[in-house]
Amino acid sequence: MIFKVFFQTSLTEVPVREHTQTVYVEAETINDVRKKLADRKYNIEYIQEINGKFLEYEKDTNSLELENV
Repeated sequence: MIFKVFFQTSLTEVPVREHTQTVYVEAETINDVRKKLADRKYNIEYIQEINGKFLEYEKDTNSLELENV
């Protein structure tokens, strides 16, 4: 499964929507995603599984680049 992760790069600052970044991760579960990204010290806001039409859209807009974790 592919997950879209919304995060902030700083653990010490208050999250600001305009500074939210995204990364795509392939994993079995949301917990696996968290484990894979644990060493990056991201302030994870939300993890969303993407599939079907949403996955097709992400691929078509060239915004889908899987992170090597």
